[in-house]
Amino acid sequence: MSTDLLIRPIEPADYEQWLPLWDAYNKFYGRSGATALPLEITQTTWARFFNPDEPVNALVAESNGKLVGLTHYIFHRSTITIGLSCYMQDLFTNEAVRGKGVGRALINGVYERAKLTGSPRVYWQTHETNITAMKLYDKIAERSGFLVYRKQI
Repeated sequence: MSTDLLIRPIEPADYEQWLPLWDAYNKFYGRSGATALPLEITQTTWARFFNPDEPVNALVAESNGKLVGLTHYIFHRSTITIGLSCYMQDLFTNEAVRGKGVGRALINGVYERAKLTGSPRVYWQTHETNITAMKLYDKIAERSGFLVYRKQI
């Protein structure tokens, strides 16, 4: 990746470029076609980025005026720290730029925002089959050893 990579907060004018990345991210995790997210969820997610009362935030990676990656992160309270924890919920890069430092730059952007907020940690999860991403994650963070359980209600 050339040095023109810019990691920055998302802006309302980014919607047309953010949406294809969001759709590709959801497709990567099997949320497409009959299992696609309802439009209402996408619209609500987008609106939350710009609502100061919401804890949901977004950064984008821009190269040559084009968005090539995104990350969404949430600050929340925890029972084991005083400061807010930072959960990086979504991370996605355009396939053409994978392995070129965009994912690392986005994660570092979240780390910087967490430090500015006084958050003592950033954490995230990925699917056990996401081997490519885990190669990066193993270099820049530690595995917690925890497994995720969930039940749809």
